[in-house]
Amino acid sequence: MEEKIFELRKLKLLFVEDEDDLINIITDTLNKLEANFLTAQNGQEALDLIEKNPDLDAVITDINMPIMNGLEMIKILKETNPNLPIIIMSAHTEIEYIDKAKEYGVKDYLLKPFDFMKFIELITTMELNKNVNR
Repeated sequence: MEEKIFELRKLKLLFVEDEDDLINIITDTLNKLEANFLTAQNGQEALDLIEKNPDLDAVITDINMPIMNGLEMIKILKETNPNLPIIIMSAHTEIEYIDKAKEYGVKDYLLKPFDFMKFIELITTMELNKNVNR
């Protein structure tokens, strides 16, 4: 696992989540792991951060959020930045959400409650398009 954490530290990630409790847990854990990450509370805030941070390696997003939900954000993001990997992190297992996300090109889906071990395994083994936007 130490090797995976070392790989995680090489990445710049964006977590998009509107639940304060969950984002606090994610922030505390990633800070302890010395990870490089940003957070946003809705899709619009995430798009603004992505525009200012073209060096992001992946976006991890919830679906249901205020202002702009995750699926709307993904649709826009795939049009403007099609190579940026996206992982959906959601409690929603409804097939319509999964199908829509797949239609937009999202391949990876993590169910809540958020499991850091699964996340670290996924993010360090998925094909990330390094330096696509750099």
